[in-house]
Amino acid sequence: MPSSTDFKALTREISGNVSQLRTSQPEVMQSFNAMGKAALAPGAIDAKTKELIALGIGVAARCDGCIGFHTQALARLGATRAEVHETLAIAVYMGGGPSLMYAANAVAAFDQVAPEQVPPPAA
Repeated sequence: MPSSTDFKALTREISGNVSQLRTSQPEVMQSFNAMGKAALAPGAIDAKTKELIALGIGVAARCDGCIGFHTQALARLGATRAEVHETLAIAVYMGGGPSLMYAANAVAAFDQVAPEQVPPPAA
């Protein structure tokens, strides 16, 4: 069953709403952005691996917005469909059935932002 969530539209909507918080709560939002930048900076673990971890946590936490944003970042960073799927397998292992439902959503989200990696339908 395909996901009915348009993750590109969802992330655009969230970004618009977050911009209101940037205006009304600039110190909090600047601090949050700085924390994210520091956490995602390459170090012992490269940026793509960190985004894969974030996607797995987003699935386990059942966060559609996290799925949308992190699949977009993974597409920009050149993640493969296989890497995303292996990450989702770990998220399902750690989170059980509810995580499986969100892993299916993450497959749809990644396919929306990296359609060139979607395999052709089986004959």
